[in-house]
Amino acid sequence: MKIRTANERGHASHGWLDTYHTFSFADYYDPHWMGFRSLRVINDDIVLPGMGFGTHPHRDMEIITYVLSGQLEHKDSMGNGRVIRPGEFQYMAAGTGVTHSEFNPSKDEAVHLLQIWIQPDHKGVTPRYAERSLAASPAGKLHLVASKSGRDGSFSIHQDADLWLARLSGSDRVDHRLPPGRHAWVHVAEGSVSIGGKILSAGDAAYFDQAGPIDIRSDGPAQVLLFDLA
Repeated sequence: MKIRTANERGHASHGWLDTYHTFSFADYYDPHWMGFRSLRVINDDIVLPGMGFGTHPHRDMEIITYVLSGQLEHKDSMGNGRVIRPGEFQYMAAGTGVTHSEFNPSKDEAVHLLQIWIQPDHKGVTPRYAERSLAASPAGKLHLVASKSGRDGSFSIHQDADLWLARLSGSDRVDHRLPPGRHAWVHVAEGSVSIGGKILSAGDAAYFDQAGPIDIRSDGPAQVLLFDLA
């Protein structure tokens, strides 16, 4: 297990947006951190009330957004329009090309979100959109958010990658066994947890390149995203 701490990430403050980049993005460039396997972006964004990302294009990328607090209003060229709330995931396959905007509709509350990009295993797919709420999912378990096959109600994405969410409270423990030939990235979204005996806090990450158990424990409220990657 290796650790990438929160303060190692790239950071930018644009007034209306405070953002941390786990991997190279926009003006933050580090040739050693261009991504991890097919995982290309984890941006940890706080957007002020009444502000947001204007309409802009994407193509050939699997985009997953997770709202931690506040509200995020989404509109896209596929005709989707929705306010995403805490505990809800949004998925877009950009494929041949989409435009979209993301806006904080609140007058007084910032929105805190994670934007995740996964490189697809092939280009030029038909764009698609989906949503899923795990706000009421039980704590102390790993919940499958996205997978290649779309099993167990997860988003079906164009990559051999599983994304799991663990919502933890109190003295919870979750375990994931990483199979041979797989790799894992574990991102602490909120709170503090112990992974392999090491204490990690929000924004920290642990990554694994060898098969074996991944043990995550908490002693208070926390949220963790686990990526199991080819």
